[in-house]
Amino acid sequence: MASSPAPTGDDRAALRRELRQRRRELPAAQRIAAADGLAAQLLALPFFRQDAPPGQGYVAGYWAMDGEIALHSFQLKLPKNLVYCLPILHGEELRFAPWRPGDELVSNRFGIPEPAVEPSSALEPEAMSLVVMPLVGFDANGRRLGMGGGWYDRTFAFRRIAPAPPHLVGAGFDAQRVESLRAEDWDVHADAICTESATYLTGVAP
Repeated sequence: MASSPAPTGDDRAALRRELRQRRRELPAAQRIAAADGLAAQLLALPFFRQDAPPGQGYVAGYWAMDGEIALHSFQLKLPKNLVYCLPILHGEELRFAPWRPGDELVSNRFGIPEPAVEPSSALEPEAMSLVVMPLVGFDANGRRLGMGGGWYDRTFAFRRIAPAPPHLVGAGFDAQRVESLRAEDWDVHADAICTESATYLTGVAP
């Protein structure tokens, strides 16, 4: 699908509204197929390590909301030695906790399900080997437009100093690609953006 030009100026709120509506309108069959396609793109990432010792390879995803592309297919296809985690709010940053289907969930203050554990006992961001981040929009240079809360930017601010683990990957539908996004000083760039049909490597992965 050809990319769409982003609105001019600094009106990111308008762009977010447009792109969120665009992904909500995708038909169910397309969403199901997209989840499988995204899983294949993520598992084929050149920096995705599948040989971590049992219990030490932590891979973080997210709970899909508001039309976000789903990660259930990716989770189910992970090698057995890798541990899937979900983010947990901890102050103004994120921590991560292992989660499997059937494990207890609670809703955080934004209404997003997260594992029912004490945030203080969850894993630090540096413990992850790979973090898949939701996005509202992206461009082919790996710039990511999120919801505007800055959670991933604050959590992984140490990545602005120098590329370091974990690897960060944005995930979205092809329909969420725009021509160009302006980088902000606080943005933490992804190592890659994956959709149901393509992977955009940014060249910043260590």
